[in-house]
Amino acid sequence: MSFLKKLFGLTGSAASSTSTAQSVEHEGYVISPTPQNDGGQFRVCGVISKTIDGERKEHTLIRADLFPSQDECIDATLRKARQVIKEQGDRLFG
Repeated sequence: MSFLKKLFGLTGSAASSTSTAQSVEHEGYVISPTPQNDGGQFRVCGVISKTIDGERKEHTLIRADLFPSQDECIDATLRKARQVIKEQGDRLFG
Protein backbone atom coordinates (compact mmCIF):
# COMPACT_ATOMS: atom_id res chain seq x y z
CA MET A 1 0.00 0.00 0.00
CA SER A 2 2.82 2.44 0.80
CA PHE A 3 4.13 1.91 -2.73
CA LEU A 4 0.83 3.19 -4.14
CA LYS A 5 0.87 6.16 -1.79
CA LYS A 6 4.35 7.08 -2.96
CA LEU A 7 3.40 6.50 -6.59
CA PHE A 8 0.47 8.89 -6.36
CA GLY A 9 2.25 11.38 -4.10
CA LEU A 10 0.19 10.64 -1.01
CA THR A 11 2.95 10.44 1.56
CA GLY A 12 2.97 11.83 5.05
CA SER A 13 1.16 15.10 5.50
CA ALA A 14 0.27 15.43 1.82
CA ALA A 15 -2.45 12.83 2.25
CA SER A 16 -4.16 14.69 5.06
CA SER A 17 -6.11 17.88 4.85
CA THR A 18 -5.12 20.64 7.25
CA SER A 19 -8.15 22.66 8.29
CA THR A 20 -11.35 23.56 6.57
CA ALA A 21 -11.69 27.26 5.85
CA GLN A 22 -14.96 29.16 5.93
CA SER A 23 -17.36 27.90 3.25
CA VAL A 24 -18.49 30.40 0.61
CA GLU A 25 -21.69 30.42 -1.44
CA HIS A 26 -21.36 31.16 -5.16
CA GLU A 27 -24.27 31.06 -7.64
CA GLY A 28 -26.15 28.43 -5.62
CA TYR A 29 -23.06 26.28 -4.97
CA VAL A 30 -21.16 26.01 -1.71
CA ILE A 31 -17.36 26.04 -1.93
CA SER A 32 -15.50 24.61 1.08
CA PRO A 33 -11.72 25.04 0.80
CA THR A 34 -9.70 22.23 2.42
CA PRO A 35 -6.05 23.06 1.65
CA GLN A 36 -3.66 20.11 1.97
CA ASN A 37 -0.31 20.47 3.67
CA ASP A 38 2.39 19.20 1.32
CA GLY A 39 5.93 19.51 2.63
CA GLY A 40 5.45 22.93 4.18
CA GLN A 41 3.38 24.28 1.28
CA PHE A 42 -0.34 24.04 0.67
CA ARG A 43 -2.07 22.27 -2.24
CA VAL A 44 -5.31 23.60 -3.77
CA CYS A 45 -8.12 21.35 -2.56
CA GLY A 46 -11.79 21.84 -1.73
CA VAL A 47 -15.33 20.56 -2.04
CA ILE A 48 -17.99 22.07 -4.31
CA SER A 49 -21.51 21.11 -3.32
CA LYS A 50 -25.08 21.88 -4.30
CA THR A 51 -28.51 20.53 -3.40
CA ILE A 52 -30.29 19.30 -6.54
CA ASP A 53 -33.81 17.88 -6.32
CA GLY A 54 -33.44 17.52 -2.54
CA GLU A 55 -30.17 15.56 -2.83
CA ARG A 56 -26.81 17.02 -1.84
CA LYS A 57 -24.23 16.54 -4.61
CA GLU A 58 -20.49 17.00 -4.00
CA HIS A 59 -17.39 17.26 -6.15
CA THR A 60 -13.86 17.22 -4.72
CA LEU A 61 -11.54 19.70 -6.40
CA ILE A 62 -7.80 18.96 -6.21
CA ARG A 63 -5.15 20.76 -8.23
CA ALA A 64 -1.37 20.48 -8.42
CA ASP A 65 -0.87 24.16 -7.52
CA LEU A 66 1.15 24.77 -4.33
CA PHE A 67 1.25 27.96 -2.27
CA PRO A 68 3.56 29.01 0.58
CA SER A 69 0.71 30.11 2.86
CA GLN A 70 -2.62 28.58 3.74
CA ASP A 71 -4.45 31.89 3.14
CA GLU A 72 -3.03 32.18 -0.40
CA CYS A 73 -4.06 28.60 -1.05
CA ILE A 74 -7.61 29.23 0.17
CA ASP A 75 -7.91 32.27 -2.12
CA ALA A 76 -6.65 30.21 -5.08
CA THR A 77 -9.05 27.37 -4.23
CA LEU A 78 -12.00 29.76 -4.24
CA ARG A 79 -10.86 31.25 -7.56
CA LYS A 80 -10.43 27.83 -9.20
CA ALA A 81 -13.74 26.56 -7.85
CA ARG A 82 -15.59 29.59 -9.24
CA GLN A 83 -13.94 28.97 -12.61
CA VAL A 84 -14.98 25.29 -12.60
CA ILE A 85 -18.55 26.24 -11.66
CA LYS A 86 -18.67 28.78 -14.50
CA GLU A 87 -17.30 26.29 -17.05
CA GLN A 88 -19.16 23.14 -15.99
CA GLY A 89 -22.17 24.09 -13.88
CA ASP A 90 -24.26 21.10 -12.76
CA ARG A 91 -22.35 18.80 -15.17
CA LEU A 92 -19.74 18.84 -12.44
CA PHE A 93 -21.76 16.19 -10.56
CA GLY A 94 -22.57 13.86 -13.42
